[in-house]
Amino acid sequence: MSAAVLLIAAPSSGSGKTTITAGLAWLYRRQGKRVKVFKCGPDFLDPLLLGFASGSPVDNLDLWLVGEDLCRQMLAEAARDYDVVLIESVMGLFDGEPSTADLAVKFGLPVLAVIDAGAMAQTFGALAFGLAHYRADLPFYGVLANKVAGERHAQMLQEACPAAQWQGWVGRGEPLPERHLGIVQPHEVADLPARLDQLAEMLASQPIAQLPAPTALSAPAAAPIPPLLAGRRIAVAQDAAFCFIYPANLACLRALGAEVVTFSPLAHEALPACDAVWLPGGYPELHAPALAAHPSIAAELAAHLAAGRPIWAECGGMLALAEALTLSDGQVQPMWGLLPAQGQMQTRLAALGAQQIDLGAGALRGHTFHYSTLQTTLTPEGYATPCRLGSSGEAVYRHGYLRASYLHVWFAANPVATAALFGVQV
Repeated sequence: MSAAVLLIAAPSSGSGKTTITAGLAWLYRRQGKRVKVFKCGPDFLDPLLLGFASGSPVDNLDLWLVGEDLCRQMLAEAARDYDVVLIESVMGLFDGEPSTADLAVKFGLPVLAVIDAGAMAQTFGALAFGLAHYRADLPFYGVLANKVAGERHAQMLQEACPAAQWQGWVGRGEPLPERHLGIVQPHEVADLPARLDQLAEMLASQPIAQLPAPTALSAPAAAPIPPLLAGRRIAVAQDAAFCFIYPANLACLRALGAEVVTFSPLAHEALPACDAVWLPGGYPELHAPALAAHPSIAAELAAHLAAGRPIWAECGGMLALAEALTLSDGQVQPMWGLLPAQGQMQTRLAALGAQQIDLGAGALRGHTFHYSTLQTTLTPEGYATPCRLGSSGEAVYRHGYLRASYLHVWFAANPVATAALFGVQV
Protein backbone atom coordinates (compact mmCIF):
# COMPACT_ATOMS: atom_id res chain seq x y z
CA MET A 1 0.00 0.00 0.00
CA SER A 2 1.48 3.33 -1.02
CA ALA A 3 0.47 6.96 -1.48
CA ALA A 4 2.12 10.33 -1.90
CA VAL A 5 2.88 11.38 1.68
CA LEU A 6 3.98 14.69 3.17
CA LEU A 7 4.40 15.59 6.82
CA ILE A 8 4.06 19.37 7.07
CA ALA A 9 6.15 20.67 9.96
CA ALA A 10 7.74 23.96 11.05
CA PRO A 11 10.31 25.41 13.47
CA SER A 12 7.53 26.57 15.81
CA SER A 13 3.83 27.14 16.30
CA GLY A 14 2.50 30.12 14.37
CA SER A 15 4.56 29.41 11.25
CA GLY A 16 1.51 28.63 9.13
CA LYS A 17 1.41 24.82 9.18
CA THR A 18 -2.38 24.56 9.35
CA THR A 19 -2.96 27.12 6.60
CA ILE A 20 -0.43 25.50 4.26
CA THR A 21 -1.72 21.99 4.97
CA ALA A 22 -5.29 23.12 4.23
CA GLY A 23 -4.12 24.86 1.06
CA LEU A 24 -2.29 21.77 -0.16
CA ALA A 25 -5.29 19.55 0.59
CA TRP A 26 -7.53 21.92 -1.36
CA LEU A 27 -5.02 22.07 -4.25
CA TYR A 28 -4.66 18.30 -4.55
CA ARG A 29 -8.43 17.86 -4.37
CA ARG A 30 -8.74 20.32 -7.26
CA GLN A 31 -6.31 18.08 -9.14
CA GLY A 32 -8.78 15.23 -8.73
CA LYS A 33 -6.89 13.35 -6.04
CA ARG A 34 -8.37 11.67 -2.97
CA VAL A 35 -6.81 13.37 0.05
CA LYS A 36 -6.53 12.18 3.64
CA VAL A 37 -5.18 14.49 6.34
CA PHE A 38 -3.92 13.61 9.81
CA LYS A 39 -3.08 15.96 12.68
CA CYS A 40 -0.21 15.18 15.02
CA GLY A 41 -1.00 15.40 18.69
CA PRO A 42 -4.25 15.98 20.57
CA ASP A 43 -6.11 18.65 18.61
CA PHE A 44 -9.77 19.20 17.78
CA LEU A 45 -9.91 22.57 15.99
CA ASP A 46 -7.23 22.22 13.30
CA PRO A 47 -8.81 18.92 12.17
CA LEU A 48 -12.15 20.68 11.56
CA LEU A 49 -10.50 23.07 9.09
CA LEU A 50 -8.38 20.33 7.54
CA GLY A 51 -11.44 18.11 7.17
CA PHE A 52 -13.24 20.90 5.34
CA ALA A 53 -10.27 21.34 3.00
CA SER A 54 -9.68 17.64 2.35
CA GLY A 55 -13.28 16.50 2.22
CA SER A 56 -12.54 13.61 4.62
CA PRO A 57 -12.53 13.21 8.41
CA VAL A 58 -9.19 14.01 10.02
CA ASP A 59 -7.68 11.55 12.47
CA ASN A 60 -4.93 12.19 15.01
CA LEU A 61 -1.48 10.62 15.11
CA ASP A 62 0.58 10.59 18.29
CA LEU A 63 3.02 7.92 19.42
CA TRP A 64 2.05 8.37 23.09
CA LEU A 65 -1.67 9.15 22.93
CA VAL A 66 -2.63 6.87 20.03
CA GLY A 67 0.18 4.33 20.23
CA GLU A 68 2.58 3.11 17.57
CA ASP A 69 0.46 0.14 16.45
CA LEU A 70 -2.69 2.16 15.84
CA CYS A 71 -0.73 4.97 14.15
CA ARG A 72 0.80 2.41 11.80
CA GLN A 73 -2.61 0.88 11.12
CA MET A 74 -4.26 4.22 10.31
CA LEU A 75 -1.42 5.26 8.00
CA ALA A 76 -1.57 1.96 6.12
CA GLU A 77 -5.36 2.23 5.71
CA ALA A 78 -4.97 5.81 4.43
CA ALA A 79 -2.38 4.70 1.87
CA ARG A 80 -4.79 2.01 0.73
CA ASP A 81 -7.81 4.29 0.35
CA TYR A 82 -6.34 7.66 -0.71
CA ASP A 83 -3.96 9.09 -3.31
CA VAL A 84 -2.42 11.71 -1.01
CA VAL A 85 -1.74 11.58 2.72
CA LEU A 86 -0.91 14.87 4.46
CA ILE A 87 0.09 15.04 8.12
CA GLU A 88 0.24 18.32 10.00
CA SER A 89 2.80 18.56 12.78
CA VAL A 90 2.17 19.87 16.28
CA MET A 91 4.30 22.77 17.57
CA GLY A 92 7.85 22.65 16.21
CA LEU A 93 9.29 19.65 14.36
CA PHE A 94 11.48 18.49 17.26
CA ASP A 95 9.27 19.66 20.14
CA GLY A 96 7.80 17.20 22.61
CA GLU A 97 8.59 13.66 23.73
CA PRO A 98 7.76 11.94 21.46
CA SER A 99 8.07 14.63 18.77
CA THR A 100 6.76 14.92 15.24
CA ALA A 101 10.30 14.10 14.10
CA ASP A 102 10.08 10.82 16.03
CA LEU A 103 6.87 10.02 14.14
CA ALA A 104 8.50 10.85 10.79
CA VAL A 105 11.51 8.65 11.51
CA LYS A 106 9.40 5.77 12.85
CA PHE A 107 7.28 5.51 9.69
CA GLY A 108 9.57 7.04 7.05
CA LEU A 109 7.37 10.09 6.41
CA PRO A 110 8.90 12.79 4.14
CA VAL A 111 9.02 16.14 5.98
CA LEU A 112 8.14 19.47 4.39
CA ALA A 113 9.19 22.36 6.63
CA VAL A 114 7.10 25.54 6.49
CA ILE A 115 9.19 28.53 7.55
CA ASP A 116 7.76 31.95 8.34
CA ALA A 117 10.18 34.04 6.26
CA GLY A 118 8.37 37.33 6.72
CA ALA A 119 11.18 38.89 8.75
CA MET A 120 14.28 37.19 7.33
CA ALA A 121 16.36 36.79 4.19
CA GLN A 122 19.53 34.64 3.95
CA THR A 123 19.04 33.33 7.50
CA PHE A 124 16.24 31.28 5.93
CA GLY A 125 18.94 29.00 4.52
CA ALA A 126 20.55 28.45 7.90
CA LEU A 127 17.22 27.57 9.48
CA ALA A 128 16.39 25.21 6.62
CA PHE A 129 19.82 23.57 6.96
CA GLY A 130 19.36 23.08 10.69
CA LEU A 131 15.93 21.47 10.30
CA ALA A 132 17.25 19.13 7.61
CA HIS A 133 20.39 18.04 9.48
CA TYR A 134 19.54 18.19 13.19
CA ARG A 135 18.72 14.46 12.98
CA ALA A 136 20.62 12.41 10.44
CA ASP A 137 17.84 9.82 10.20
CA LEU A 138 15.07 12.33 9.42
CA PRO A 139 13.52 11.82 5.93
CA PHE A 140 13.66 15.53 5.04
CA TYR A 141 11.89 16.48 1.79
CA GLY A 142 12.22 20.26 1.51
CA VAL A 143 11.19 23.72 2.66
CA LEU A 144 8.35 26.08 1.79
CA ALA A 145 8.69 29.79 2.57
CA ASN A 146 5.60 31.42 4.06
CA LYS A 147 4.57 35.08 4.40
CA VAL A 148 6.96 36.20 1.64
CA ALA A 149 6.89 39.86 0.60
CA GLY A 150 7.21 39.24 -3.15
CA GLU A 151 9.26 37.84 -6.03
CA ARG A 152 12.55 39.52 -5.07
CA HIS A 153 12.21 38.36 -1.46
CA ALA A 154 11.45 34.83 -2.65
CA GLN A 155 14.54 34.87 -4.87
CA MET A 156 16.79 35.71 -1.91
CA LEU A 157 15.24 32.92 0.13
CA GLN A 158 15.62 30.39 -2.67
CA GLU A 159 19.27 31.30 -3.23
CA ALA A 160 19.97 30.75 0.48
CA CYS A 161 19.02 27.08 0.54
CA PRO A 162 20.01 24.01 -1.55
CA ALA A 163 18.11 23.83 -4.83
CA ALA A 164 16.90 20.31 -4.09
CA GLN A 165 15.17 21.49 -0.91
CA TRP A 166 13.29 24.47 -2.35
CA GLN A 167 9.57 23.71 -2.66
CA GLY A 168 8.36 27.25 -3.30
CA TRP A 169 6.78 30.13 -1.47
CA VAL A 170 3.48 31.82 -0.67
CA GLY A 171 2.83 35.44 0.17
CA ARG A 172 1.29 37.06 3.17
CA GLY A 173 -2.41 36.36 3.56
CA GLU A 174 -5.11 37.29 6.00
CA PRO A 175 -4.83 34.91 8.98
CA LEU A 176 -7.80 32.84 10.05
CA PRO A 177 -9.51 34.27 13.14
CA GLU A 178 -8.75 32.64 16.49
CA ARG A 179 -10.15 32.46 20.00
CA HIS A 180 -8.89 31.11 23.32
CA LEU A 181 -8.55 27.47 22.23
CA GLY A 182 -7.32 28.02 18.66
CA ILE A 183 -8.71 28.81 15.23
CA VAL A 184 -12.43 29.28 14.81
CA GLN A 185 -14.60 26.56 13.31
CA PRO A 186 -14.97 26.41 9.50
CA HIS A 187 -18.64 27.41 9.50
CA GLU A 188 -17.65 30.68 11.17
CA VAL A 189 -15.50 31.76 8.19
CA ALA A 190 -17.97 32.80 5.49
CA ASP A 191 -15.36 33.17 2.74
CA LEU A 192 -13.34 30.05 3.59
CA PRO A 193 -13.69 28.42 0.11
CA ALA A 194 -12.51 31.64 -1.54
CA ARG A 195 -9.54 31.84 0.83
CA LEU A 196 -8.60 28.25 0.06
CA ASP A 197 -8.95 28.88 -3.66
CA GLN A 198 -6.56 31.82 -3.41
CA LEU A 199 -4.04 29.81 -1.44
CA ALA A 200 -4.28 26.85 -3.82
CA GLU A 201 -3.63 29.18 -6.77
CA MET A 202 -0.41 30.39 -5.13
CA LEU A 203 0.72 26.83 -4.38
CA ALA A 204 -0.19 25.55 -7.85
CA SER A 205 2.70 27.47 -9.44
CA GLN A 206 5.29 26.18 -6.95
CA PRO A 207 7.35 22.96 -6.99
CA ILE A 208 5.25 21.57 -4.13
CA ALA A 209 2.32 21.23 -6.56
CA GLN A 210 4.11 18.14 -7.87
CA LEU A 211 3.83 15.47 -5.23
CA PRO A 212 6.75 13.34 -4.03
CA ALA A 213 7.11 9.72 -5.05
CA PRO A 214 4.75 7.38 -3.20
CA THR A 215 5.74 6.16 0.26
CA ALA A 216 5.05 2.53 1.11
CA LEU A 217 3.07 2.11 4.33
CA SER A 218 2.07 -1.24 5.78
CA ALA A 219 0.79 -2.72 9.02
CA PRO A 220 -0.15 -6.16 10.33
CA ALA A 221 -3.82 -6.95 10.59
CA ALA A 222 -5.39 -5.19 13.55
CA ALA A 223 -6.56 -7.29 16.48
CA PRO A 224 -10.37 -7.41 16.58
CA ILE A 225 -12.08 -5.21 19.17
CA PRO A 226 -14.41 -7.23 21.42
CA PRO A 227 -18.06 -6.21 21.00
CA LEU A 228 -18.42 -5.23 24.65
CA LEU A 229 -21.06 -2.58 23.89
CA ALA A 230 -23.16 -4.73 21.57
CA GLY A 231 -26.85 -3.97 21.94
CA ARG A 232 -26.21 -0.66 23.71
CA ARG A 233 -27.20 2.75 22.37
CA ILE A 234 -24.92 5.69 23.18
CA ALA A 235 -26.15 9.26 22.70
CA VAL A 236 -23.41 11.77 21.83
CA ALA A 237 -23.93 15.53 22.03
CA GLN A 238 -22.58 17.03 18.82
CA ASP A 239 -22.94 20.63 17.68
CA ALA A 240 -21.05 23.94 17.85
CA ALA A 241 -21.08 23.80 21.67
CA PHE A 242 -19.96 20.14 21.84
CA CYS A 243 -17.54 19.73 18.94
CA PHE A 244 -14.34 18.33 20.45
CA ILE A 245 -14.78 14.79 19.17
CA TYR A 246 -12.08 12.56 17.75
CA PRO A 247 -13.53 10.67 14.74
CA ALA A 248 -11.58 7.66 16.01
CA ASN A 249 -13.55 7.78 19.27
CA LEU A 250 -16.84 7.40 17.44
CA ALA A 251 -15.30 4.61 15.34
CA CYS A 252 -14.14 2.88 18.51
CA LEU A 253 -17.63 2.97 20.06
CA ARG A 254 -19.07 1.45 16.89
CA ALA A 255 -16.31 -1.18 16.76
CA LEU A 256 -17.24 -2.08 20.34
CA GLY A 257 -20.72 -2.83 18.99
CA ALA A 258 -22.55 0.28 20.18
CA GLU A 259 -25.18 2.10 18.19
CA VAL A 260 -24.10 5.76 18.21
CA VAL A 261 -26.78 8.45 17.91
CA THR A 262 -26.00 12.17 17.97
CA PHE A 263 -28.15 15.04 19.16
CA SER A 264 -27.79 18.80 19.47
CA PRO A 265 -28.45 20.36 22.87
CA LEU A 266 -27.79 23.74 21.25
CA ALA A 267 -30.72 23.18 18.90
CA HIS A 268 -32.81 22.09 21.94
CA GLU A 269 -33.12 18.55 20.65
CA ALA A 270 -34.37 16.04 23.22
CA LEU A 271 -32.07 13.40 24.68
CA PRO A 272 -32.52 10.30 22.49
CA ALA A 273 -33.53 7.01 24.06
CA CYS A 274 -30.20 5.50 25.05
CA ASP A 275 -28.23 3.36 27.48
CA ALA A 276 -25.39 5.86 28.02
CA VAL A 277 -24.50 9.47 27.20
CA TRP A 278 -21.25 11.11 26.15
CA LEU A 279 -21.02 14.89 26.55
CA PRO A 280 -17.74 15.87 24.84
CA GLY A 281 -15.88 19.13 25.15
CA GLY A 282 -16.36 22.23 23.06
CA TYR A 283 -17.51 25.78 23.66
CA PRO A 284 -20.42 25.79 26.12
CA GLU A 285 -19.20 29.20 27.34
CA LEU A 286 -19.97 30.73 23.92
CA HIS A 287 -23.51 29.32 23.95
CA ALA A 288 -24.30 29.24 27.67
CA PRO A 289 -27.66 31.10 27.55
CA ALA A 290 -28.94 28.92 24.71
CA LEU A 291 -27.85 25.72 26.45
CA ALA A 292 -29.39 26.84 29.75
CA ALA A 293 -32.64 27.62 27.95
CA HIS A 294 -33.06 24.03 26.72
CA PRO A 295 -36.57 23.20 27.95
CA SER A 296 -36.04 19.55 28.84
CA ILE A 297 -32.40 18.40 28.79
CA ALA A 298 -31.71 18.80 32.52
CA ALA A 299 -34.76 16.74 33.46
CA GLU A 300 -34.03 14.15 30.76
CA LEU A 301 -30.43 13.70 31.93
CA ALA A 302 -31.58 13.51 35.56
CA ALA A 303 -34.06 10.78 34.64
CA HIS A 304 -31.34 8.98 32.70
CA LEU A 305 -29.10 8.93 35.77
CA ALA A 306 -31.96 7.96 38.09
CA ALA A 307 -32.49 4.90 35.90
CA GLY A 308 -28.90 3.81 36.57
CA ARG A 309 -27.56 4.76 33.15
CA PRO A 310 -24.08 6.32 32.88
CA ILE A 311 -22.95 9.70 31.59
CA TRP A 312 -19.34 10.51 30.68
CA ALA A 313 -18.72 14.29 30.47
CA GLU A 314 -15.45 15.81 29.25
CA CYS A 315 -14.33 19.39 29.88
CA GLY A 316 -17.01 21.56 28.22
CA GLY A 317 -19.52 18.75 28.72
CA MET A 318 -18.72 18.88 32.43
CA LEU A 319 -19.23 22.67 32.52
CA ALA A 320 -22.66 22.29 30.93
CA LEU A 321 -23.66 19.94 33.76
CA ALA A 322 -22.52 22.33 36.50
CA GLU A 323 -24.89 24.40 38.60
CA ALA A 324 -23.52 27.63 37.15
CA LEU A 325 -20.83 28.97 34.85
CA THR A 326 -19.22 32.37 35.35
CA LEU A 327 -18.41 33.76 31.91
CA SER A 328 -15.35 35.84 31.03
CA ASP A 329 -17.35 39.07 31.35
CA GLY A 330 -18.35 38.19 34.93
CA GLN A 331 -21.92 37.16 34.11
CA VAL A 332 -23.06 34.12 36.09
CA GLN A 333 -25.10 31.78 33.92
CA PRO A 334 -27.10 28.95 35.56
CA MET A 335 -26.46 25.67 33.74
CA TRP A 336 -28.07 22.22 33.88
CA GLY A 337 -27.33 21.59 37.58
CA LEU A 338 -26.64 17.84 37.59
CA LEU A 339 -23.11 18.25 38.94
CA PRO A 340 -22.71 20.06 42.30
CA ALA A 341 -20.07 22.42 40.98
CA GLN A 342 -19.48 25.92 39.61
CA GLY A 343 -17.35 26.68 36.57
CA GLN A 344 -15.32 29.85 36.11
CA MET A 345 -13.95 31.07 32.77
CA GLN A 346 -10.65 32.93 32.86
CA THR A 347 -8.39 34.65 30.35
CA ARG A 348 -5.28 32.60 31.03
CA LEU A 349 -4.63 28.95 30.34
CA ALA A 350 -5.52 26.74 33.29
CA ALA A 351 -4.01 23.43 32.16
CA LEU A 352 -2.32 21.84 29.17
CA GLY A 353 -0.73 18.45 28.65
CA ALA A 354 -1.02 14.74 28.03
CA GLN A 355 -2.29 12.62 30.93
CA GLN A 356 -3.68 9.17 31.68
CA ILE A 357 -6.14 7.81 34.23
CA ASP A 358 -6.97 4.33 35.50
CA LEU A 359 -10.46 4.02 37.00
CA GLY A 360 -10.16 0.29 37.58
CA ALA A 361 -10.48 -1.09 34.05
CA GLY A 362 -7.05 -0.16 32.72
CA ALA A 363 -5.32 3.05 31.68
CA LEU A 364 -7.08 5.60 29.49
CA ARG A 365 -4.83 8.13 27.80
CA GLY A 366 -5.90 11.64 26.91
CA HIS A 367 -5.05 15.30 27.21
CA THR A 368 -6.20 18.44 28.96
CA PHE A 369 -6.45 21.98 27.54
CA HIS A 370 -8.79 24.49 29.18
CA TYR A 371 -9.23 28.11 30.20
CA SER A 372 -11.73 27.44 32.99
CA THR A 373 -11.61 26.16 36.57
CA LEU A 374 -14.13 24.10 38.53
CA GLN A 375 -15.10 24.49 42.19
CA THR A 376 -16.87 21.57 43.83
CA THR A 377 -17.26 19.86 47.19
CA LEU A 378 -17.07 16.43 45.52
CA THR A 379 -14.10 14.25 46.42
CA PRO A 380 -12.44 13.10 43.18
CA GLU A 381 -12.73 9.44 42.30
CA GLY A 382 -9.17 9.61 41.05
CA TYR A 383 -6.51 11.79 39.49
CA ALA A 384 -4.86 11.50 36.10
CA THR A 385 -1.09 11.17 35.84
CA PRO A 386 0.74 13.61 33.54
CA CYS A 387 2.97 11.90 31.00
CA ARG A 388 5.63 14.54 31.80
CA LEU A 389 6.64 16.24 35.02
CA GLY A 390 5.63 19.78 35.83
CA SER A 391 1.84 19.69 35.63
CA SER A 392 -1.02 18.58 37.89
CA GLY A 393 -3.16 15.57 37.15
CA GLU A 394 -6.81 16.26 36.33
CA ALA A 395 -9.46 15.06 38.77
CA VAL A 396 -12.20 12.66 37.74
CA TYR A 397 -15.43 13.27 39.63
CA ARG A 398 -18.15 10.72 40.23
CA HIS A 399 -21.68 11.68 41.25
CA GLY A 400 -23.93 8.65 41.12
CA TYR A 401 -23.81 7.33 37.56
CA LEU A 402 -22.22 10.56 36.31
CA ARG A 403 -18.47 10.76 35.71
CA ALA A 404 -16.85 14.04 34.66
CA SER A 405 -13.36 15.41 34.12
CA TYR A 406 -11.39 17.99 32.20
CA LEU A 407 -9.57 15.07 30.59
CA HIS A 408 -10.29 14.43 26.89
CA VAL A 409 -9.90 10.66 26.49
CA TRP A 410 -8.65 8.74 23.45
CA PHE A 411 -11.00 5.71 23.44
CA ALA A 412 -9.25 3.47 20.91
CA ALA A 413 -6.08 2.97 22.95
CA ASN A 414 -8.04 0.91 25.51
CA PRO A 415 -11.44 -0.33 24.31
CA VAL A 416 -12.00 -2.34 27.51
CA ALA A 417 -11.58 0.74 29.71
CA THR A 418 -13.75 2.70 27.28
CA ALA A 419 -16.55 0.17 27.59
CA ALA A 420 -16.33 0.57 31.37
CA LEU A 421 -16.90 4.34 31.01
CA PHE A 422 -20.23 3.49 29.38
CA GLY A 423 -21.36 0.96 31.93
CA VAL A 424 -19.92 -2.39 30.79
CA GLN A 425 -17.31 -3.93 33.09
CA VAL A 426 -15.30 -6.96 31.98
